[in-house]
Amino acid sequence: MGDVAMTVPVLRALTLQHPGIKITVVSRAFFKPFFQDLENVNFYEADLKGKHKGVFGLYKLAKALRKLHFDAVADLHNVLRSKILKSFFFGKRVVQLDKGRAEKKALTSGASFQQLKTTHQRYAEVFETLGYSIDLSHPTFPKPQVLTDKLKAFIPNKNFKTIGIAPFAAHHSKMYPLDQMEKVIAEMSKAYNVILFGGGAKEVSFLDSLEAKFENVRSIAGKLNLNEELALISNLDLMLAMDSGNAHMAAMLGKKVITIWGVTHPFAGFAPFNQPIDFALTADRNEFPLIPTSVYGNKFPEGYENAASSISEAEIISKIKAVL
Repeated sequence: MGDVAMTVPVLRALTLQHPGIKITVVSRAFFKPFFQDLENVNFYEADLKGKHKGVFGLYKLAKALRKLHFDAVADLHNVLRSKILKSFFFGKRVVQLDKGRAEKKALTSGASFQQLKTTHQRYAEVFETLGYSIDLSHPTFPKPQVLTDKLKAFIPNKNFKTIGIAPFAAHHSKMYPLDQMEKVIAEMSKAYNVILFGGGAKEVSFLDSLEAKFENVRSIAGKLNLNEELALISNLDLMLAMDSGNAHMAAMLGKKVITIWGVTHPFAGFAPFNQPIDFALTADRNEFPLIPTSVYGNKFPEGYENAASSISEAEIISKIKAVL
């Protein structure tokens, strides 16, 4: 989800700076709402669990896409599936994303500790190779969406600013301990609306319990579709998230995003778009010197699983208040 969301500000800049270009985004149907406000951008659903499954399914997808008479292909994924798809586009120019695997390996092995190119920069370079340079330094964003009565109900106090908090991530090692996060939520709910984001049965149960415990706290987990979530995010004053998809969804909509990092690190290039470096709160590398232990947070040595706990609740609360 995060990788797809990170393409949005790049495509927005591309279409604004090159208004004559037409883009067709090929991805899973779930992600279609991400691209709804982009000019000259169409969406083509890849049914990867159905008619486009496997090599023969990808051949059918390529055959259907060729009917769109495109001029070139920007592969922003560069995985086995997209490489197979590329082989069916004979005669078409294809430029694939350079993931910077060697630099990332050096970063996670401890051989080097420095800021690598951001994923957004890497996406932009694909289009530059195709002949379309992109300037990401002066981004534009869509206006906040008008909220329905259903969505307004998630903002209980009209006199308070509204914070989104997404406490979960794909890997436990990328999460802030939930008992510490509860303390952050308890404090922030005294002076702000707090909207909790998450999904899955266990997450829904935990977030619902926080909603019941604290005033001015609402959970959207299991209650909204993606279109509704994006509308609500577009009206936030700030999002607090892990190194996760919610951070990138908020950033693509131009929101201020504070991120918490456990065994991963923003130097790998996955920080949310257009956020100051000090909006990224990282684990203490004096205590956990091997960070980042992996790019995605799926590998870490014993004792590192709760590295994010080295960030104090007071530091998080202070950063939120300072940014707002």
